Amino acid sequence: MSNPYFQFKQFTIWHDKCAMKVGTDGVLLGAWAAAENIFQILDVGTGTGLIALMLAQRNPQAQITAIEIDATASTQAKLNAIRSPWADRIDVICNDFRLFQTKNKYNLIVSNPPYFVDALNCPDKQRNMARHTCELNYELLFQRSAQLLCEQGRACIIIPAEVEKLVIDTAWKYKLYPSRRLRVFTKPGKPCRRVLISFSLQEKECVEEMLCIEVEHNQFTPEYIALTKDFYLKM
Repeated sequence: MSNPYFQFKQFTIWHDKCAMKVGTDGVLLGAWAAAENIFQILDVGTGTGLIALMLAQRNPQAQITAIEIDATASTQAKLNAIRSPWADRIDVICNDFRLFQTKNKYNLIVSNPPYFVDALNCPDKQRNMARHTCELNYELLFQRSAQLLCEQGRACIIIPAEVEKLVIDTAWKYKLYPSRRLRVFTKPGKPCRRVLISFSLQEKECVEEMLCIEVEHNQFTPEYIALTKDFYLKM
C-alpha cells in the first residue's frame, strides 16, 4: 500500500483521497514557475494543493486561489492548506473552471493539466477526470487564462513533450505567447519527456532552458537539486 502522505520540508501533502498522487511534474512546476513580485496566483486543477503550497512557501506576499472540480480532491486540498503554515493565504474552491467567476486579475496562473488527449478512458471515474483532458482541456485553460491574467501576468503549465505543438497553437489563438520554456530529460541520452512553458500576453523572444533530472538512478543532477532543494527532505 502506498504512503497516504508525502512529507516536504515545510509542509505535508496527504493524497490518499486524490486520484493523482504527488509526483515529479507538480514539484517541477511549483519550483520553476516565476513567483517573484507576484500578489495574486490562480492554481487551476489543484488536485492535492501541492503547487499552491509550494508557491505559498516561495512567496510570502502571494494570495493563492486553488480551483479543483473533484469534490473529494478539493476537500483534501483544503485540509492540506489548513495544516500548512500558509492557511490564511490559500483559498481552495471546488468549482469547474468554466464556471469560475471572479473580479480578480492574476499575476500568475499555474496548471498541471490532465494530459491524456486521445488515450482510452480508464474505468475509475475520479482517476479518469484527473488524467484526461475531457474536463480541463487546453482550449478552456488558455481561453479563461487570457481573460483572467493581468497585462503583465504569466500562465505556466507542464505538459508531455508530444503535445507541445498542440498546446502552443492553442495558446496563440488566445494571444498567449511562450516567453520561457524548460525541456526536461530524465537522464542523459533519453528523449525529452516533459516541457514547462510560461506564456505571456506580450509576444517576445522565448528564453530556452534544459534540465536533466538524474545522472543515473537516484543520483540527481546539481541543477535538479538546486531547483528542488527547498522542498524535498533529502535534497
